[in-house]
Amino acid sequence: MNLRIVAAPNALKGSLQAPEAAEAMKRGILAAIPHCHVSCIPIADGGDGLTEVMVAALGGERIQTTVSGPRMEPVIASFCFVSQSKLAVVEMAEASGLVLLSENRQDPTRTTTYGTGELILAALNRGATQLIVGIGGSATCDGGIGMASALGFRFLDRNGEEVEPVGGSLSAISAIDQTNIDPRLSKVSISVACDVTNPLVGQNGASFVYSPQKGATTEQVIQLDKGLANLARVIRKEMGIDIADMPGAGAAGGIGGGLHAFLNAILTPGIDLVMKIVGLKDAVAGADLVLTAEGCIDKQTRFNKGPAGVARIAKESGVPCIAICGSVGDGSWDLYDVGIDAVFSICKGPQTLSEAMQNADSLLIRCTEQVVRAFCAGRSKS
Repeated sequence: MNLRIVAAPNALKGSLQAPEAAEAMKRGILAAIPHCHVSCIPIADGGDGLTEVMVAALGGERIQTTVSGPRMEPVIASFCFVSQSKLAVVEMAEASGLVLLSENRQDPTRTTTYGTGELILAALNRGATQLIVGIGGSATCDGGIGMASALGFRFLDRNGEEVEPVGGSLSAISAIDQTNIDPRLSKVSISVACDVTNPLVGQNGASFVYSPQKGATTEQVIQLDKGLANLARVIRKEMGIDIADMPGAGAAGGIGGGLHAFLNAILTPGIDLVMKIVGLKDAVAGADLVLTAEGCIDKQTRFNKGPAGVARIAKESGVPCIAICGSVGDGSWDLYDVGIDAVFSICKGPQTLSEAMQNADSLLIRCTEQVVRAFCAGRSKS
């Protein structure tokens, strides 16, 4: 059977990077159809794994540097640099990600995006004139003041003293000193790969929706929301920019709004940005089947997550799309209208999350093989 199948997975967080997942899916496809033409197109939506995908897609160089982690401890982080186009792709999770902290150190009132700013600075030092910043997977809720502080901004209290650039300091900010901003920032175009549309503040904002996932108590959620509202007021007063209700401003603890206000960045759905760069639309055209994957497929998937973006492209091209995942969450049946025709879990029986993650490679290979065999069986009888 001479078929063309596209494998376009997102990362399976904590288990497989997107290129690794694509290779595992390819092995499963070829186990079912040895002579199948397989196109591996790893994707990302702005969260964990963006650097790996961009290095592979753009032929970029992976640059390592030491930056400050979410609790200001030194961490080794990487970014993708394409020398020919002077493009750098910076992944926030590398410097300020939740995965960098043990559970007992997760506290968004104490964490900072300072290291993300240092990664941007490292990219500028490399000669970047274009930046893509992926902002998923953060451990922070500081509105981007840590990132901005690393680039020369100073956030002052009512006494003119500089505040510590962490989430817990947001309510104390009274003024913004812009005299020492890195001058190269005015000459750089910045796109933000963002996978949510939440505003900065309120019940649907950065703190109420996301900070509990980062270790915030009920009291801290309220504290951080008030702090972000204060930051928005100060930005409006000092810079003439209103980010409080801007779609996407609440992404990654408010750094979406911070990148727009402080660096004039443009927020773009991450999956759309990545799919264009990797040429997914061209790869899907004329294919017989598209397979995508992610760690969890649930009702949130439809909101600009990787598999939904892949399915949208497949649907536009009239190609069936099947999603494979570690866990199938509530509301996955609502994804049929976005182009996902079926969802399968790699888990072959009762097992712990740790076991599933440890064996994700072999489980993904076997599940992919069975999905393709089922597809072929249905196709042969149609």
